[in-house]
Amino acid sequence: MFLLLAFLSLVIECALGYPDRLYRAIGHPVGWMGRLIGRLEAALNRPEWPAHLRRVSGAGALVLLVGLAGGAGWALQALPGSGVAGLALTALLASTLLAQRSLAAHVAAVAAALEGQGLDAGRRAVSMIVGRDTAALDEAGVCRAAIESLAENFSDGVVAPAFWLALLGLPGAAAYKAVNTADSMIGHKSERYRAFGWAAARLDDLVNLPASRLAALLIVAAAFLARQGSPAGAWRAVRRDARRHRSPNAGWPEAAMAGALGLALAGPRSYGGQTVEDAVMGEGGRRAASAADIRRALRLFWAADALLIALAGVLAGLFMLHG
Repeated sequence: MFLLLAFLSLVIECALGYPDRLYRAIGHPVGWMGRLIGRLEAALNRPEWPAHLRRVSGAGALVLLVGLAGGAGWALQALPGSGVAGLALTALLASTLLAQRSLAAHVAAVAAALEGQGLDAGRRAVSMIVGRDTAALDEAGVCRAAIESLAENFSDGVVAPAFWLALLGLPGAAAYKAVNTADSMIGHKSERYRAFGWAAARLDDLVNLPASRLAALLIVAAAFLARQGSPAGAWRAVRRDARRHRSPNAGWPEAAMAGALGLALAGPRSYGGQTVEDAVMGEGGRRAASAADIRRALRLFWAADALLIALAGVLAGLFMLHG
């Protein structure tokens, strides 16, 4: 049932997204998680506490967050009951934890801003989807940042929640989103979050491991089947560069995307005024990315996403036939 749930949720979110009217009325589940994380961090991450105590309190906050998210997912999954109507309602609820349409829309907005309004508008648009400093980025830097975000969030925002939904149902997907949201907010290596966010960062690395590899394979396959970019280049970049990334997971989809498009992504970036050194994904590719490359990356993203939906559907069908 969970495989079918994942398939239906992917189809629903791909077709409908998360309605703006609903967002304005009640917000979004990830936003609810974010507010809880913010309150826990304000209460438990005391600067006067020693590092070991902040690490323990951060781990405790993470356990509480994941428990609440998973428990809410379990209750919502049980609420509609069995049958077709119950499955459809559960799939509709689960679709809120996926981000196919919103991810593509935010990345496309960067290309549109660059093409229609210029560099400053592109910088503003890309600042909505990346954590790095954007004020000094040139056009190529803005484009690389957008493409890197698209590749990484294909894994984190689409493949990973779908994977945990297929494996553990709505509780698994909700718990995953709680971990991933916590990592994005407190899993940084800054003075403030290094100790408190340690558990969130480590757990996020673990739960994203299978999805990041699957996302890379989907991008390679999409480059081959949909004739979007170079599948051989994508495969070479994954094998050569993925493990060199400072993140144990982000390098896989980024390397696949870089190799497929013939670009050089990642490398040194600035966060909070400090340069973070990182390996280049797609070694030897172009650094001079353009808005047209963002459009190419989006076509590759949609092809990979279609393969993910098809994979979930085929697996669900096979399990139903033999179940």
